[in-house]
Amino acid sequence: MKWITRKDIKVDRVACPWLIEGFVDPEAEFLFVEERDLLEQAKMHDAIPFDAPRIEAIKLNHRGSRCSFEAILEDYAVSDPALQKLALIVRAADVKGQENAAPEGIGLRSITQGFAALGMSDEERLVLQFPIYDALYAYVQSR
Repeated sequence: MKWITRKDIKVDRVACPWLIEGFVDPEAEFLFVEERDLLEQAKMHDAIPFDAPRIEAIKLNHRGSRCSFEAILEDYAVSDPALQKLALIVRAADVKGQENAAPEGIGLRSITQGFAALGMSDEERLVLQFPIYDALYAYVQSR
């Protein structure tokens, strides 16, 4: 299946593909487009849009104080307790005002902003940041 989101990915838009590929759709293909083109491109590519909080028509999105990662967990009935803990870290890193959801969030936010500052493509960011989520997942599993 194809999945589509806004380009210039950071926290939630890296965490969601990691979650999707690892726990929802191992054959997932990710597309990154300008926000203004997201719905049109989703339709054209028959792709599932995610994480565009300013576009209410998108189902896999922030929900109140929760991030898109949490919406995917909910909608795809992924109940792994470690992923629920990881979701709090993603929320703390991604959602302004939710920094206290998990103390690790500030570090994750800093790392993703650093990758963005390096000027890498979105595809390169996924490749290099997936191991960070693998490590965070192992960390929360061990606690």
